[in-house]
Amino acid sequence: MAEVKKSLNFIEQIIEEDLKNDYKREDLKFRFPPEPNGYLHIGHASSICLNFGLGEKYNAPVNLRFDDTNPIKEEQEYVDAIKEDVLWLGFKWEKECYASDYFQQLYDWAVELIKNGYAYVDSQASAVIAEQKGTPTQPGKNSPYRDRSVEENLELFEKMKNGETTEGAHVLRAKIDMASPNMLMRDPIMYRSLHKKHHRTGNDWNIYPMYDWAHGESDFIENISHSFCTLEFLPHRELYNWFLEKVSREGEFLPKQREFARRNLSHTIVSKRKLLHLVEKEIVASWDDPRMPTISGLRRRGYTPASIRKFAETIGIAKRENVIDVSLLEFCIREDLNKTAPRVMGVLDPVKLVITNYAEGKEEWLETENNPEDEESGTREIPFSRELYIEREDFKEEANRKFFRLSLGKEVRLKSAYIIKAEEVVKDENGEIIEIHCTYDPKSKSGSGTEESLRKVKGTLHWVSVPHSVEAEIRLYDRLFTEETPDADKERDFTDFINPDSLKIIRGFVEPGLKNAGVADKFQFQRIGYFCVDKESSKDNLIFNRTVTLRDSWAKKGQ
Repeated sequence: MAEVKKSLNFIEQIIEEDLKNDYKREDLKFRFPPEPNGYLHIGHASSICLNFGLGEKYNAPVNLRFDDTNPIKEEQEYVDAIKEDVLWLGFKWEKECYASDYFQQLYDWAVELIKNGYAYVDSQASAVIAEQKGTPTQPGKNSPYRDRSVEENLELFEKMKNGETTEGAHVLRAKIDMASPNMLMRDPIMYRSLHKKHHRTGNDWNIYPMYDWAHGESDFIENISHSFCTLEFLPHRELYNWFLEKVSREGEFLPKQREFARRNLSHTIVSKRKLLHLVEKEIVASWDDPRMPTISGLRRRGYTPASIRKFAETIGIAKRENVIDVSLLEFCIREDLNKTAPRVMGVLDPVKLVITNYAEGKEEWLETENNPEDEESGTREIPFSRELYIEREDFKEEANRKFFRLSLGKEVRLKSAYIIKAEEVVKDENGEIIEIHCTYDPKSKSGSGTEESLRKVKGTLHWVSVPHSVEAEIRLYDRLFTEETPDADKERDFTDFINPDSLKIIRGFVEPGLKNAGVADKFQFQRIGYFCVDKESSKDNLIFNRTVTLRDSWAKKGQ
């Protein structure tokens, strides 16, 4: 059978076209350039997979470069978290780089621009500069300082660098065209004065480059061939090229900026500012709260690198922005864990079931499969006894024909155990069922091969032996927002749409083998969902996070 050739996305088409023209394969070099001002989220994961995926496809180096040009918002904590996320996703970078490594070179180039008449120091307030920019339909106005002499500009710029001027008193602007239809070309700011300590360079600098100035020149220094960024940077491409033209020599290899559409995720926000707000206002516990769309949050919730990479591959690369339903991400993790997660039994809302004709004090160990989707996973033994826990919702005193679980006078099979029949219930003073009394068929043991064991009953229940059970804290995580696009409403704050049921904490019981489960170990609680061990878990307090339900419960809600 002929192999189906996968079609190229438009980014790959650009690269292939370049290779047909004046690029050589050895010219190819990519980068992932996060700003270390927050934790990476699911949107960054797509960019990581794009850039590092291209590196793998073309056997080309990929740099991890931190665009650390704003000491006010950037911290080493974020640098460390970003590196951990990229490695966790399964990627390795060629070089670890920082825009701050190039501060001296950027400054030297800025001096050259001043000498060549392409930059000047503006001493107006930021509000005045913004007002002079004009509008998309009206040209801007020249600054009164636009024609300062080269000597005065050089002197002021050096004073800014040395910290001899106050913050906000001056900025360095590129001298381009205040009438350009592209407002980004209307003498953009290249440097601002900030007397702040930088997480890497300390107090060495009192001026810091703006992103548009630093980003393209960093690409140039690192010999990046293709600089891929999201669609909002399309208007920046003209400025990106202008700066490169001014610092390069004829014949030098220049990076090429190209843009792709951001993929937004439903019931999610990915603005770092808004995510920080959730953390600071303690709406969530931390950046890695399992309800957060951060990579660290998804990791803690139980998502796997394979599931996130599969998600990124499935949504692909597009030229237009759209909203991807979060159910697709949930599908990817279900599909992955279905193949890899051991099946175990846990009861989250327990009611006691007593098998009256099973001998008191007796116990036996029953064989059960670890994962029917993985033939190599083998089997394990689980304890069975007279008293068991089952889910409260798995029993009704009276039930209609569509209820295939346990009810009075009806039979069900206990998973990997016996067929039982409900005979009577015991209730407390409030009428709440506290015990279900059953009888069992001793010859119906699963896998025994007896005629009774082959008897067909419609329902199968999961269970946990009461004397062997391990109590655990179960954190039932759900989507953080009730609305598909929580930050789209201009009249209401995005926090108005916080899902009040995004976290429920309950106590449940699990089979004894889970007592030794390690942090991040993943399981399918049979008939309930996928869970993983939280980092706060201990021998004395086992904690499980729900990764995702077995089926998409939101589809039933019509949301």
